[in-house]
Parts: sequence; C-alpha cells; structure tokens
Amino acid sequence: MKNLGITIGVVFILVFLISETGCNIAARAEHYYKVPEQLNDGLKVGDAAKAGLNTALLEDATQAIENGKFKEIHSMLIYKAGQLVFEEYFEGHQYQWDAAKYHGALVQWSPTMTHPVMSCTKSITSACIGIAIDKGFIKSVDQSIFDYLPEHQYLKTDNKNYITIEHLLTMTSGLAWDEWNASHGGQLTNDYDHLYVVDDQIKAVLERPFWAAPGEFFTYNGGGIDILGEIMKNATGMDMDEFAAEYLFKPLGIDSATWWRYPNGRLETASSLSLTPRDMLKFGALYLNKGRRNGQQIIPEDWVEKSATVYRNNSGIQLPIEDSGVNGYAYTWWISELDHNGQKIKMYRANGWGGQVIAVIPELDMVMVFTSGNWATKSKLFKLVNNYILPAVNN
Repeated sequence: MKNLGITIGVVFILVFLISETGCNIAARAEHYYKVPEQLNDGLKVGDAAKAGLNTALLEDATQAIENGKFKEIHSMLIYKAGQLVFEEYFEGHQYQWDAAKYHGALVQWSPTMTHPVMSCTKSITSACIGIAIDKGFIKSVDQSIFDYLPEHQYLKTDNKNYITIEHLLTMTSGLAWDEWNASHGGQLTNDYDHLYVVDDQIKAVLERPFWAAPGEFFTYNGGGIDILGEIMKNATGMDMDEFAAEYLFKPLGIDSATWWRYPNGRLETASSLSLTPRDMLKFGALYLNKGRRNGQQIIPEDWVEKSATVYRNNSGIQLPIEDSGVNGYAYTWWISELDHNGQKIKMYRANGWGGQVIAVIPELDMVMVFTSGNWATKSKLFKLVNNYILPAVNN
C-alpha cells in the first residue's frame, strides 16, 4: 500500500507538471509571432523574419505591452520591404472627452476598428495642401493666407498679410498661441480647446497679436491648421474631407476616414480624423515611397522631402506629451534622430496626442504605426522603439 501511495503521488505530480507546462505553452503561444492576415485592403503582408526582423524581440515587445510596461497601447504595426510584416492589437479604452483619463469603454481593438489619430490629422491636411498645389488649385506655399480668405479680409491688419501658407504648415506664423502649457480638458484652459466654443475659428486665431515675425519662431498652433482647411475650401470649392477622399484616400484604397465638425459646421482639420491602423500605415508607406503608390505619384516628391526636412529654425523642440528628446519640425511632421547599430538614422513622423504615431524610417525601409490611449500621461513609445523594435532590425 505504501508503494501504491508513492506511485499515485508520482503520477499526480507528473500530471500537475504536464498540466502546468501545457498552460505555460498556451500562454506563451498567445505571443508567438504570426504573419499578418491577408485582407482585401490593398496591403501586401509578409513574414517579419524574411524582411530582416528578429521575431523573438517583437514577441517580447508584445508581452511588454500586454504587461502594461508602456501604459495603454492599442495597436502596433510594422511595414518593411514593401509589406505589412507585424500587426498586433490589444485591449484598451475608447476615447471619451468627459471621462476620467479620457477613458471610455474598454474594448479589444481590431484591424477593422477606426481610432482617433488626433494630430496625425495635421499631416493628412498637409498632404492635401501639397496635392492642391500640384494640381493648380493653390499657386504656392509662399502665398499670403489672405489670398484665400475672402470672408476674413478685415483681419488683414498689423502686417498679418505676411503670414504665408508655409508658415501655417511649419507652425511659424508668429501669432500668440498657448497650446502646450495647459492640458486638454473640460475647463477649456488650452487655447486650441477654446475653438470649440467660439463662433468663428478663423477669426479667433487671426485676431491674436504677434509674438514674433512670421517664419522666425516655432509655436505649436493647431488653429493655423484649421485655417488651412478654410483655405482648401475656398481654393478648391471642396471641404478638406471631400478633397482628401477624392485625391488622397481613394488612390490609397482608404475608406475608413471619418472627420468631426465644430458646432458651427466648419470642418476641424487639425485633430478630428479617425482611421484604422492599417489605413494609417498606407499613408505612411506613401511617404516612404516618396509619394508614389502602384506607379502613381499621389503626393509630389518634393513635398515629401520638405516634410522630412527641418524647417529653418524649427529644431531642438521637446514635446510635453512624450519622452522623445529633442525634435525638428517640418510640414506638420516631427523629425528625430535614432541610434541603430551605432549609426544615427532619421525618423520623421505624424504625431498625435495620446500616442498616435505614423513613423517613417527611410534608411531602414520601414514604417511603424501605433495607436494608444495614453491621453493623460506621457507616451513611452520611444522606449518601445529603442528597446525592442530597432534592435530587432537586422538589415
């Protein structure tokens, strides 16, 4: 009987160990790398390892995200060698303006769900301005903004006629504006938030005094991007959403875009857009490919180059919403230096509040997309990129 008891005990232990091992394998399997699903959306998919990425490090990144190491990330996508090679979605909160930490319902994010891209909207607006110039709707970035503001000529005072379209694209209008020293929130303490309650957003921006001469000083001003929306409407007869749908999104096969309007009906062109992460990736891949897709030049190549080149004095900028070090700024795109295998490489990115990013790294032939819910805390995406994604790139 004693031997029988020992035998039963051994069997119990073996069964327990096998069961535990099986559970651990199942748990780890959730984070095993898998090739993204091929959908009928115009994106080619491929194997990350064949594209020169260490999938073990990407699995570690997935685990770190799920463990909350980078707060709340909703999606991470990587495009390399002309293919979507990594795609993961996570549980997180939908955006809700009046909720604690702006966290609404808790959901499992997926490829078909649109996500607010916040200030990445600015880079969509910028691309559309570039297309409008290429097609002759607008003559030049060097034109005075008042060439396209017939209803606001009364604001052309105190030399404000010297503000150009390029000044708005580069945040160098010189107008007084405080968008960073107060958080977004229901108290409307942020200058940009005030635009939600005024009768005329264009007037509210242009009636401000100068802090500096146009072109000389960077001041982040989302209101200036709304003026670009008004310029687009007056120059083309189309609101920005209509123009983008016809000349940008249609050629890219993007059909997920939704925009928001102010209570007075004016389209908000600085931060209102929502897209699926896959459609965000298509936009980033367009810039990686110098404005071309399937042999068609959608955005002028020189516009892409200007978007990736720091404008005049727009360097040494530190963003309050993320730990990204110093940055440059171009035509609504942020420019940073990264370290890869002991070499400095350039990344330029469309960047949105809360951790919404479309990042282009030409030297690695790569685009990264992130969506997040870190509205009330600094984004830690640079640590994720530096600690996991860049070390994973073998070529």
